[in-house]
Amino acid sequence: MTLSLKNAALLMLPIILGGCISTEYAKRDAGFETVANTAGAATAKHAVWIQNKLQAQAVSDEVKGLIGKRPLDAETAVQIALLNNKGLQAAYADLGDSAADAWQSTMLINPKVSIGTSGLGAPELEAFKTIEGMIATNILALATHKKNVEIAGTRFRQARLGAAVATLKLAADTRRAWINAVAAAENVGQLQRAQLAADASSELASKLGETGAMTKGSQAREHVFAAELAGQTAQARLAARLSKEELTRLMGLWGPSTDYQIPNRLPALPTTLIKRDTIEAEALQKRVDLQMAKWELDATAKSYGLTEATRYVTDLEILTGFETERTIEDGKKKVETSGQVELDFAIPIFDTGKARSRKAELAYMRAANQLAEKAVNVRSEARSAYEAYRSNYEIAKHYRNNVVPLRTKIEEESLLTYNGMISNTFELLTDTRDKINSILLSVNAKRDFWLADANLMPAIYGGGSGEAAGPGETASTPNAGSAGH
Repeated sequence: MTLSLKNAALLMLPIILGGCISTEYAKRDAGFETVANTAGAATAKHAVWIQNKLQAQAVSDEVKGLIGKRPLDAETAVQIALLNNKGLQAAYADLGDSAADAWQSTMLINPKVSIGTSGLGAPELEAFKTIEGMIATNILALATHKKNVEIAGTRFRQARLGAAVATLKLAADTRRAWINAVAAAENVGQLQRAQLAADASSELASKLGETGAMTKGSQAREHVFAAELAGQTAQARLAARLSKEELTRLMGLWGPSTDYQIPNRLPALPTTLIKRDTIEAEALQKRVDLQMAKWELDATAKSYGLTEATRYVTDLEILTGFETERTIEDGKKKVETSGQVELDFAIPIFDTGKARSRKAELAYMRAANQLAEKAVNVRSEARSAYEAYRSNYEIAKHYRNNVVPLRTKIEEESLLTYNGMISNTFELLTDTRDKINSILLSVNAKRDFWLADANLMPAIYGGGSGEAAGPGETASTPNAGSAGH
């Protein structure tokens, strides 16, 4: 049995149309270069997508080297998190999954092949046998292939930006966690100093009470202050442990690796502020989540166009094949082969596609409005982040330059009058406690500034801006003066 060249070409037509397209989506690290570049520009740190044991071992060695640095600064903590956080690696796996989907979209639906014969095993039909072969290809899939590939490509670019957002968010969360942990440790140190003053006051009150020089009520006030301050110090220690644990969790550390050290005080305030006069324009240009919203609108527009193109015809197949008949006439065998073409489609009698078209139109309108809202929010978030940055700097500087020096001066004067026997011991201890309370407020103000500083990067690049906290609006810290006289 032989086929004519014409019939063979007819049979192979769907297979030729359905050939695979080689694309960049097949790369194991497809899209990760954009993620790494975005993270590098925003954080000055490098990210790694771990996909084999060799990479995993290299990253593990690098993390061990970074943990060995004592104490652990904010930049090192962020770098460890970007290398070691398993949730981030899961986000990169989602990127790979999206690349595989985009890769799959470049491939056409496999054709369906059917072969049949008649006249076998029947003596009365020995003189007449038929062999039929058919290949069915979805023509609608061929017609819409380009649009589907474009939509899948847009979704892949969205996933690429989504992985970048996850990277930026982890970096910002880790930096904030480091700031909170160090501030909590600094508060513990200040409260321990206040505890020493309170214990000394309580002990002195007991001795004076034994001599009858101090009433029981006055003694009780000194004792209760020391007791309450001890409780507040314990709460501060717990807050410090929990804050450090959050940092540990974000860095993906466990076991012996958790035995790292952090500084016991925050860095000093910078001498000058970063000028961000064009922060709104920067955010509109660089915000990754805003770019994602743009790609969402683009993908929705393409999907809307595809819905319109397939509104009336939702399933269209072309069937090509051949039919070979073998007959015996006058003792001679005769073979005839002919091509076949069939068209299979659904008639839109009941479903005219209006509902699908309306849903696609609404999806596009929704995406357009969400993009507009995102642009407004991005501008506002950028302004708020910079306002919090500037204002918290002024507040922290005020405590550092005015409040704490004045409290120190009061304590020094109180010490002079005490040495001159003009004031008593309790007045000196009270002034000392007030000074420590002012130092605590200064530490909290400094923490608020560094948190506002950490929120600048997400406000410009994306990844979760965090709420801009005003003074006293962040995590509460014990007040050394709350139970004083």
